Amino acid sequence: MIYKNVLLSLIFVFSTFPAFAIDGVTGIEKYEIDKNHTNIMWYISHMGFSRIIGKFKEFEGTVDLNHDDTAKSKIYITIDTSSIESGVEGLDEKLKSAQFFDVEKYPEAIFESTNITLAADDNAEVKGNFTMLGKTKEISLKVRFNKRAMDPIVNRMRTGYSIRSSIKRTNWGMDQMLAFVSDEIAITIEAEALRVAK
Repeated sequence: MIYKNVLLSLIFVFSTFPAFAIDGVTGIEKYEIDKNHTNIMWYISHMGFSRIIGKFKEFEGTVDLNHDDTAKSKIYITIDTSSIESGVEGLDEKLKSAQFFDVEKYPEAIFESTNITLAADDNAEVKGNFTMLGKTKEISLKVRFNKRAMDPIVNRMRTGYSIRSSIKRTNWGMDQMLAFVSDEIAITIEAEALRVAK
């Protein structure tokens, strides 16, 4: 497919931080999300009794790390909404239906960053446009840069991030079964990306 393979990732997600201001590194480095070391997880409340946990299995994305001006780095992620998985077959079918993600009509969810604000301790706020169910709304991601180093196994530069966010599904018109499934969706992403060979 989001990437033609959510939510958010929701939604997904990634940025660059003061840690990228590395001596001798200039220009823009291009990275691709490493799906083998990335998890896009979501959490919803089931009538307040507990949280249902799920994920999106198929996604892809790119990160442009701008070492000259980190705030101008770019993130673009697409998610295959039909890859949603909760571990409960009946629930998965309902989530894919027109009541929720309507995957036949809207097979992708897309996130594209618009602004990155750096903070202390290798953290940043990443704002961007999130498109789902044909609607585009701004969301904010809290991103922590974990590490940038050469991966000796694949001989490519690797970066790692921890990302947190939350959205209200009704903002995108997903308004069914609110008495049973919470409006707010919490999102947690643990992500790695590999530098594209020049």
